[in-house]
Formats: sequence, structure tokens, C-alpha cells
Amino acid sequence: MSTLQPMPSPGIALSPSSPGRNTISLLASESNAKNVKLPPNALVLPPTTQLQALLTIIRDEKTQRGDFVFTSDRIIRLLVEEGELDYPPYLPPATQRSGQSPLGLVKLPRLNHLPVIPKTVRTPVGMEYDGVSFQGRICGVSIMRAGEAMEAGLRGCCRSVRIGKILIQRDEETALPKLFYAKLPDDIAERYCLLLDPMLATGGSCIKAIEVLLSHGVQEDRIIFLNLIASPEGTHNVCTRFPKLRMASTVPAPPLITAWIDEGLDSRSYIVPGLGDFGDRYFL
Repeated sequence: MSTLQPMPSPGIALSPSSPGRNTISLLASESNAKNVKLPPNALVLPPTTQLQALLTIIRDEKTQRGDFVFTSDRIIRLLVEEGELDYPPYLPPATQRSGQSPLGLVKLPRLNHLPVIPKTVRTPVGMEYDGVSFQGRICGVSIMRAGEAMEAGLRGCCRSVRIGKILIQRDEETALPKLFYAKLPDDIAERYCLLLDPMLATGGSCIKAIEVLLSHGVQEDRIIFLNLIASPEGTHNVCTRFPKLRMASTVPAPPLITAWIDEGLDSRSYIVPGLGDFGDRYFL
């Protein structure tokens, strides 16, 4: 009678299923962090077993499109929720007087990454509730085409959010990223911007997109880049190119949020182990 084998602990490599097989081990982000020095303005989601299982599904070349889309949407939702809100060190007046937080002596968690301001509302039972509300309006900007796959996840968290689009492709003459199309909200300079692209390889397209946002008046400290899988090279290039990117709150927040940092790039500048062409697998 067979017995269930325990799942490896985070950070423990899985053994290859057969000798000599070209296998890349599953490593948790906490293990990756020991091998890859992340810039201070980059955040990787916690390496939960759920996230590892979801990433395994979308990496598998045998995964059918329906399962790929469903699983990708789940990861995208995790990313959007991580990038949506930030609790500044604010305590309601009554709590400030007592010197304690609403959770007793436990500090409020910095759950997400857009600032909020205090707001008091009255409940249907006639009581006042000291809560928070968004400090500013937000918008999403997808880097076409793959970034458009992340729009549904953003709208699932922020139903009426405005969406802009940027198309960047490689210039055949210079081999550099070139802007071909941009449709952005008229008031984007007044908004916090969530830049959407599932894959970060060299970082060239992301850097170009951020430059486009800056040229339209968006402040550096109001941009967050949301990404599924990133290479160490791309992460370094983006974060060092814009080292002053911080959220406009009393606590610095990362401008780059990703689900996973992969091993690196191959000779073709493809992310490895990667998951192939995200746009093709999601839309075709």
C-alpha cells in the first residue's frame, strides 16, 4: 500500500525524477533571496505552497489554455491585492491617546502599497467607525499585449479603475525598445499608476514604459510595476534605473512587485526556466 510523501519544505530542491534529466529545481523565494541580492525597491511575494503550485501549473508545457488562463488569473489577483493598499502608521484618535494599536500591542501590518488616509464613517447602528480611504485615485497601464491579461485581475479588485495601454516593440534598426502606441487617461499625472506586464526579462520594455509615464507627468513615487515572473537581470536593471521610485507614504514601499524571481536569462534573453510566451499561451 502506497503512502503519501510529504511536500518538501520551502527552499529544498526537488530531486530529478530520472537520472540525467534536464531538470530545474523548485526553490522558494526565501532561498532565492540568498542567491540573488534583490534591490531594496523590489518585493517578491511570500513563497507559499499555493503560489508554488500555481507557478508549477503555468510553467508546465502540457497545461491547456483554459487551465493556464485560470491559474494565471489567480496569481495576478494575488499581485494586484499586494499592490493595492498600504496602511501608514496611523492610529485612530482614541487609540493614539491610549498609546496602543487597534490590535493591542501589535503594530498594524503593512499589507499593500498605496497610501490611505484616516476616514470616520457612521454605521447603520448609529456608531462611528474610524477607518481609512484611498489617498488618491489609481489607474492601470498594461504593456501590450501580455500586460492586458492582468487587467481583469485589477478590475476584480478595483471595479471602476481606468486602464491605459502602451505598445512597445524592438526597433529593427537599433534593436532598442521603441514606443509605437500609448493611450493613457487624460488625468494620469494625478493618479497612482499600476504598470502591468507578466514577464520581466531584460527590463527594456518596462524601463521604456516608465519613461513614457514620466513624460506624461506621472511622479516616480506613484508608479508600481506588477509582474508574475522576473529575471534577476531585469529586476536589477529596472530598480537601479529608477532608484528613487518610492510610494508617497510615510513608509517607503517597493515600486516593483513580482511573484517570482527566476534563475536568469539564456543566450536569447529568454527567462529560464520561464514559462514560454505568456501572451501566446494566454490569448491563443
